Amino acid sequence: MMGGFVSACAARPDDTAPPTTQAYDEGYGPLEDGEYVLPHVDPAYTAGVNKRALVTYTGDEAAGSIIVDPFAKFLFYTLGDGTAMRYPIAVGREGRGFRGTATVKLKKKWPGWMPTQNMIRTEPEVYAKYAAGVPGGLRSPLGARALYLYRGNRDTYYRIHGTNDLPSIGHNSSAGCIRLFNHDIIDLYDRVEIPSHVRVRTLDESVEKEGLEMAHRGDDMAPTVTDIDTGAIEIENL
Repeated sequence: MMGGFVSACAARPDDTAPPTTQAYDEGYGPLEDGEYVLPHVDPAYTAGVNKRALVTYTGDEAAGSIIVDPFAKFLFYTLGDGTAMRYPIAVGREGRGFRGTATVKLKKKWPGWMPTQNMIRTEPEVYAKYAAGVPGGLRSPLGARALYLYRGNRDTYYRIHGTNDLPSIGHNSSAGCIRLFNHDIIDLYDRVEIPSHVRVRTLDESVEKEGLEMAHRGDDMAPTVTDIDTGAIEIENL
């Protein structure tokens, strides 16, 4: 995939009840989705700001817009009441090169994936064996959902999608698009209408909105192979 691009609160119902120990954060537990069951997300990966949250949003985008901050590693979905849903993301190499605006004109559940000819040509040792594509499902690098970005009627080949590579969220990955936890892309997918406006922040905007430190959030992740036992296919950092 040539990819990527353009960032909850709950109280205990009974304060007299003893606290319970939970192996995952709220919204990231085991999730049945049609014929598939997603495992919970380890709380080590959702620590701090690296989880879905309802936040104050001061931008002037219309409700239902998507704003991608590739520097602070957030995707925002505006709700039109001064708030937005904020999702942590990972940004691939191609995603860091995406600028400007686009439109979501297509979205798919459990999408299949196929490497571009350029990917096969430049890194045949990684991608050639997948030239015929990978069908949708737990093994697909696009995860549980994908949003397809267009400019006019032209497919940009940039995607916002799920991932099985959980440690990459909040960081720069070596390749690919804008990726979210599968739990988060399912939540976002259910909110997004077709068409939807997408805009990518500049570094200056990220610094202004999120602060200098947050605008440089995340590390450069080395290529990894996701554990096939979790249902992820062995493709490096897509």
